[in-house]
Amino acid sequence: MHTVAVLLVEPVIGFDATIAPTCFGKADDEDGNPLYEVVTCSVSGDPVQSTNGYAIAPESDASVLARADTVVIPGTKCPPARASGELPDDLREALTLIRPSTRLVSICTGAFILAAAGLLDGRPVTTHWQAGADLHRLHPTVTLIDHVLYVDDGDILTSAGVASGIDLCLHIIRGDHGTAAAARVARYCVLPPAREGTHPQFVDRPVPARGEGSTAAARRWATENPAENLSVDRLARQSEMSVRTFNRRFREETGQTPGVWVQRLRLDHARELLERSDLSIDAVAERSGLGSSASLRVHLRRDTGMPPAMYRRAFQAQ
Repeated sequence: MHTVAVLLVEPVIGFDATIAPTCFGKADDEDGNPLYEVVTCSVSGDPVQSTNGYAIAPESDASVLARADTVVIPGTKCPPARASGELPDDLREALTLIRPSTRLVSICTGAFILAAAGLLDGRPVTTHWQAGADLHRLHPTVTLIDHVLYVDDGDILTSAGVASGIDLCLHIIRGDHGTAAAARVARYCVLPPAREGTHPQFVDRPVPARGEGSTAAARRWATENPAENLSVDRLARQSEMSVRTFNRRFREETGQTPGVWVQRLRLDHARELLERSDLSIDAVAERSGLGSSASLRVHLRRDTGMPPAMYRRAFQAQ
């Protein structure tokens, strides 16, 4: 089983510390079998103080890093890493236990730990928007990508602050085990199944309360009918709004334009059909609203790096 080690660095950001254990710990197959072994650890194995004022007792010391397939470092306010770009000697030594083949993941300011260890040199990364300037100042060889939710650079993945760590974990689960597995975790977390990594970290205007004017009903209808005509005009009619008002409300509520959101919805539906059915590629494209196998092929390759047949072989058995 794939082992995920979550390394807590004092003082760890309390919310961040819960993200990976929750997401990977809740990931299972259709029979309810866990897909990951999740182990929390600290350098010494002792409890770690959180920024919220309570201590978190890990399950292991740093020795688990030597066998981990994925290492996650949640956000931290570790003084030397945040102030001078240095690491305590014991933490630096612990990080040397990580195998070269191990996938590295940081949430929020956990990127400062990986950067201080020299593991992010020349790599594209992100962190919380308030900490980005400090990360770039301390580690100028790191390529900082501002104002995105997460960056996937293959064996190194980094997220912005707070809830974007959940988005990154769902992205990883989706890549490892397919859309259905990630969707089950998203449902448990009461979240939408996917937000793109390039989604902005924050919106300029407050999100309005979901009431009579919300676009939620149109989004729900679109989710249930991806092959229908999902033009802005049609969605606006579903919401009983003018097109102009609908466009504005939709962006306020989702952070995306209707067109981008619909494309993501249809692609996720296509991925699930490829994973869970024996429909032909043409039928998958038609039922998901992508129109043609050529269109499906273009969008799926852009999203996953795989054409439909290869994606099905990779994920259908899972």
